[in-house]
Amino acid sequence: MHNDALDRLTDYPFDRLRALLGGLDAPAGLEPVIMSLGEPQHAAPPILAETVAAHAVDWNRYPPIAGTPGLLDAICGWLRRRYTLAAGVISPERNIVAVSGTREALYMAGDISIPRAPGGRRPAVLIPNPFYQVYVGAALMRHADPVYLSATPATGFLPDFAALGPETLARTALAYLCSPANPQGAIADLGYLKKAIELAREYDFVLAADECYAEIYDRAPPPGLLQAAAELGGGLDNLLVFHSLSKRSSAPGLRSGFVAGDETLIQRFKTLRNYGGATLPIPIMAASAALWRDETHVEDNRKLYRRKFDLADQILSGQLGYYRPAGGFYLWLDVGEGEAAAKRLWSEAGVRVIPGGYLARTDADGVNPGAPYVRIALVQTPDTIGDALVRIRDCLV
Repeated sequence: MHNDALDRLTDYPFDRLRALLGGLDAPAGLEPVIMSLGEPQHAAPPILAETVAAHAVDWNRYPPIAGTPGLLDAICGWLRRRYTLAAGVISPERNIVAVSGTREALYMAGDISIPRAPGGRRPAVLIPNPFYQVYVGAALMRHADPVYLSATPATGFLPDFAALGPETLARTALAYLCSPANPQGAIADLGYLKKAIELAREYDFVLAADECYAEIYDRAPPPGLLQAAAELGGGLDNLLVFHSLSKRSSAPGLRSGFVAGDETLIQRFKTLRNYGGATLPIPIMAASAALWRDETHVEDNRKLYRRKFDLADQILSGQLGYYRPAGGFYLWLDVGEGEAAAKRLWSEAGVRVIPGGYLARTDADGVNPGAPYVRIALVQTPDTIGDALVRIRDCLV
């Protein structure tokens, strides 16, 4: 058997990075610093291991697919507090499903929303460019056309959905939005979110908001899609939001997140996961509930990231197109040519970064909007980050 869609997914960015740097060694005497991967390195909060241990008796029980009542209640309470949602806006039973990490869920969004050929036309999936690779996989594996919307300084580093013509919007089945944006750190304000909701409802497509970096912000908490929907009125139709404990709680190994939104879409998620979803074990769900109920560790986490951005301000200000992002934990540096800079940083400074062009695709104008950039993840300790940023500056400036 042969799957053409899989053949189109052979340029995974980290495979390309390994090939790019495969023949190069980091300098002798310098400790390599891996800043290419957005894997949080802060210590996980003690409440995680404590809660898992306290629920050890539950390892011999099959867990409920959608999540335990305790976890769904904790998530619902957090959403209401975080986005000032009235009790009637969202229900733990109808509007939320727990998932084994949001990568799985963002991919599955394609299963529940992309038809084979609506009205005889090939469906479209709108994707911010650069993007998280799962968005493209969800489109191509369902034989949809990815429509790349370049998110550049000219668009505030966010996709301009409204710039698309009616013909493309009419065949759109799914649109992805990431705020704070990976990799640029841009935040969609309430006005932007409301316009996107209105467009999704006008053309009847699913708007999927990847809000996994929502709790890693510099000054002001980013608004969310559910918050914008509540202000608009009219319920949660056409909307899904995705949240994870990987970034918020520095627990990427927990593989715990949730999807919330449109009741009909959530029911489809539950049905799909009944047949093919990975279920969170009950001790993991208990730990997840404890983390969603606690804010102290989250604020401590943000303080660590702010310290690292303070260091970036001191070391990189006025150089390499540096700006302090409003959210997330990446730097998006304009180095002229990302591949050349990545090779030089590894071979001369022992710092591994990923070329921005590997996180993007060539747009309709023949331009890859990520090509001039490198993405740098500030996930290690402040001391390690400070040393690495000095090496980057001294190597490239």
